[in-house]
Amino acid sequence: MSDEDGSGLTAVELDWLHSQLDLARAGQTKLLEESINAGLPVNLTASTGDSLLILAAYHRHPGTVEMLLARGADTQRVNDHGQTALAAAVFRRDWRIVGALLAAGANPATGERSALQVASFFNLTDMTELLTWPASATAGPRDPAEGATTE
Repeated sequence: MSDEDGSGLTAVELDWLHSQLDLARAGQTKLLEESINAGLPVNLTASTGDSLLILAAYHRHPGTVEMLLARGADTQRVNDHGQTALAAAVFRRDWRIVGALLAAGANPATGERSALQVASFFNLTDMTELLTWPASATAGPRDPAEGATTE
């Protein structure tokens, strides 16, 4: 096999790496975790700068996001479009993933198109509230998908 792209990897190796990125896109947490256990870098990044974490967050796979965070995935990684996993989760309005990323230390202001900028641009007031809620608070904003309670 030749090294046509200059990476030093064969076509078979590149195909395998691309398949690992596809596992993150598809939320195949167990298979991805097995690969990480076998030595796949938790911060594997596609040619567009999308990390496994960014892909899992954008495609709304909270279990995969949580596994990657537990393995030390970089919450501050920025893709070629200036976006982080947190910005992707905010765009998708995924409360669980946003919460997990914030708990892992993701900075809402990181990136050229930060999570705060995404929330502001798309007028996602619920996401802005979640991103700016003090970490020390005992109760924060509620996910509107949980529904209102009556007392």
